[in-house]
Amino acid sequence: MKKGIHPAYQQVVFQDSSTGFKFISGSTKTSDETIKMDDGKTYPLIRVEISSDSHPFYTGKQKFNQVDGAVDRFNKKYGLSDKK
Repeated sequence: MKKGIHPAYQQVVFQDSSTGFKFISGSTKTSDETIKMDDGKTYPLIRVEISSDSHPFYTGKQKFNQVDGAVDRFNKKYGLSDKK
């Protein structure tokens, strides 16, 4: 790699603002805020709004807005029904 053109890569703590869940990951992101973790080390703290701990896709609390499938919408639109 060329010297001086890449940002510094370091271990940082990402904290989910809504649940308080924290995890350590490598990142080039920096922060003035720090946190001391269970391993005794101090890391820069990056607050995030959504993580795998709070996102509906990962928590299983996903809401489905579209209940009807394409065939059901077609039948509803053109007056066809399943009844014979």
